[in-house]
Amino acid sequence: MTIRAVHHPDVALHHPEAFFKRGQMVPMPELPRRASAAVELLTARGAALELAPDYGPAPRGAVHTPELLRYLETAHARWTARPGFSDIIIPNVFQGPGMSGYPTDILGLAGYHASDLSAPICAGTWAAVAAAANVAVHGARIVAETGEAVYAACRPPGHHASRDRIGGFCFLNNAAIAAQEMLPLLAAEGRRPRVAILDVDAHHGNGTQEIFWEREDVYFVSLHADPAEFYPYLAGFRGEVGEGRGRGFTRNYPLPVGTSEVDYLDALADALDLIHAYGPSALVVSLGFDAYEGDPYQGLKVSTPGFSRLGGMIAALGVPTLLVQEGGYAIDDLQANLASFLDGFEGTTIKGNDKNA
Repeated sequence: MTIRAVHHPDVALHHPEAFFKRGQMVPMPELPRRASAAVELLTARGAALELAPDYGPAPRGAVHTPELLRYLETAHARWTARPGFSDIIIPNVFQGPGMSGYPTDILGLAGYHASDLSAPICAGTWAAVAAAANVAVHGARIVAETGEAVYAACRPPGHHASRDRIGGFCFLNNAAIAAQEMLPLLAAEGRRPRVAILDVDAHHGNGTQEIFWEREDVYFVSLHADPAEFYPYLAGFRGEVGEGRGRGFTRNYPLPVGTSEVDYLDALADALDLIHAYGPSALVVSLGFDAYEGDPYQGLKVSTPGFSRLGGMIAALGVPTLLVQEGGYAIDDLQANLASFLDGFEGTTIKGNDKNA
């Protein structure tokens, strides 16, 4: 199996120099180089690279609120038009208890649509996040219509973005947009409109969880460092399983910070058993490489060779798969980690899953 890949150069246009962390501004680790390094590696491997077309606002609007999308598209121009405002948007007010109104001033909007201070908006942010969403949509369409595996070189990442809030370097939830795009396409192909999202980023995908919290047609499973002591701190605990029709269709594996590769892969095997039992017609992987032992955030301890095992285990499910790039901030090692993952993923003999029909 040789993977197809989707990219767009505009994902590099988001480039704030710093973000607010632990009471101070620090250099931004989520850099345009992350996406270009992945594309360079894929090119060297001979992957079939495709440029994502513009799918317009509909796929984004199927997941995110009109208010968030309008805010993201217009925010920087509105912000920088105000005298004395900086060139990047970092909010200084937030919604609290008893604050039920929707703001009209850009200062209020910036706080309303943010969950934290780690998603600064600059001049190129909207173009970049719209391009990343198009990359995810194009990959989703290929997977749903052909059953082929696809890597989506999305950037910025997306799994912390909820329906109406940004945070954690994330603005639009690429994995959620992709999963939503797949559902009617799978139905049109005569397959069950049922998708699983497996999040292997070191950080819990709180935005993805929120989006599908009450739904049974998208099964969300996340392995991540324990939020008791790791970002996002407020979501990703084992008891979070969904509500209403979605109860039981969210599963979390919070792992102690510093969990070894062996224990991580044991948890992954259990998570993959759950996904197999669910019987999805397609799989979206939120592929974060910040579980790497050399990542600056030091959440988990997966080695470069370990990513090959991870890739092989996922491929062995035998489900048409979209790999959506999320985190991973050891940029000098990103190509080696992605290559290792793809070696395992592409080298695995796929056995069909009879639950997919």
